[in-house]
Amino acid sequence: MHIHSRGNVLLIEGEQNNISQTTSVLNALIKRLEKGETISLSDVDGSVRMSKAPVKEGDVKIHLKTSNRFIFPRSPSQATFIKALEKDELVFGVGPAGTGKTYLAVAMGASMLMAGKVERLILSRPAIEAGERLGFLPGDLKEKVDPYLRPIYDALYDMFPGPQVEKLIATGVIEIAPLAFMRGRTLCDAYVILDEAQNTTVLQMKMFLTRLGEGSRMVVTGDATQIDLPVSQQSGLLDAMSRFKNIPSLSFVEFGADDVVRHPLVSAIVKAYA
Repeated sequence: MHIHSRGNVLLIEGEQNNISQTTSVLNALIKRLEKGETISLSDVDGSVRMSKAPVKEGDVKIHLKTSNRFIFPRSPSQATFIKALEKDELVFGVGPAGTGKTYLAVAMGASMLMAGKVERLILSRPAIEAGERLGFLPGDLKEKVDPYLRPIYDALYDMFPGPQVEKLIATGVIEIAPLAFMRGRTLCDAYVILDEAQNTTVLQMKMFLTRLGEGSRMVVTGDATQIDLPVSQQSGLLDAMSRFKNIPSLSFVEFGADDVVRHPLVSAIVKAYA
């Protein structure tokens, strides 16, 4: 297939199927440019992937009023994940690094928070070292646990302006805490995310899931190939995947190496380790 540029006109030559797909991709990107969005190479790659999917990228979107951005799925699995987040009260997103699980979960939570569908956004992770021993960490409790929760902060700062994130955290509308802080609580009218769930034990997973209260939603994300628990302990995520079948309002969405939306090398690296 060949694409020729003539001023502001593109001439596409090739087989009809390829022409149709290319036209679909270009039209989707043009619509986003017309809205004032910036298009990156990752956006182009995502549009190409979605042009091959049953669900087109324009069918599923999250509009974040705080930054006036649209977040589109960049793979069929991401589209399935977003639809599950919209529909179900408990969603598991399982797959390798770089597939957008945490990012999309935080995006949906931010969207629902700003739309008034939930009153709080609660984000949690197990505070476990990734195969390393960091030793004693100085500082108060917040300073000790913040390094474990940094990826969640990064996603939030991509959803909201920095001062707004800090205000929402200060007022308790957004809460970021280690998994251990969930014990004994009932979380109502909240959007709750558990990230890195592969590093929970079976009892920790049970404890977390039973925090679900009225008007709340939960999202559990993890990578079953990166478990940092001692060999003698079973992962709560793997246990949940085998235990929960055919439960209403509960979805499992599995991502693969082809869903990686980071640098193209990351997808190849994930496949090499599979």
